Amino acid sequence: MAEDEAQLSPPESLLQLIDNLARFHREHEEYYSQAPLRQAGELQARSRALKTLADRWSVVGVGEQTSAAAFAGTEDLNAPGLAAASGILFMEGEGEPVELQRLKREVGLLADDVEQTGAWLAGAMEQAWEIAGGLAAYPALVDLLGERHRIIANDWQSAGLQALVARLLRRALDLLACIDFAPAALRVDLGGERTAPAYLYSASELLDRAADLMTESATLVHDNERRWRIFRARVRELQST
Repeated sequence: MAEDEAQLSPPESLLQLIDNLARFHREHEEYYSQAPLRQAGELQARSRALKTLADRWSVVGVGEQTSAAAFAGTEDLNAPGLAAASGILFMEGEGEPVELQRLKREVGLLADDVEQTGAWLAGAMEQAWEIAGGLAAYPALVDLLGERHRIIANDWQSAGLQALVARLLRRALDLLACIDFAPAALRVDLGGERTAPAYLYSASELLDRAADLMTESATLVHDNERRWRIFRARVRELQST
């Protein structure tokens, strides 16, 4: 009887490995079920700032420089309340606001981060898929292979979403790069074809979609929590017997 049970169960060394993975990857995924939600909220705030500027610049009558004093705020280009909400302030005689530069820099850094995380996760799931397939040789775990493969599928899908998020963020930056944010240049554009608002709207919509996908990614990873718990409980039960 004991010999039959040993044939049904993975060897102790494999059980220890599975238990380790179930423990630490569950903890790792607890972070990635929350961090993208925070990042998505930050992206939405940046998107709202761009839309606020686009709304303002779509209708405002373009004025002349309102003051010769350095660092005076531009009456026409600044959207009401935006400086208090985001720090973005257009000033006479200045170039692109440093807060807009920071916004673009942070979006670029986020694109790099999610691309790297997605690439790592996709590679890890390739290996996890092969390991999970090998567990079919052990009947004691077969009824949980659906749970294990669902975890892998969720993570793999999350990896794909993160790669797409990186693309969306970089394309948004491409669109923002088409705008000269210096007040003098903006006044020329807004007094003519008024293309800056259109670029801003499109860039903000890409940020919105990226935020939505980051939320979907977090939801997929969060779905794994109970599955990891069930899988590890079975492994520990086998270890104890």
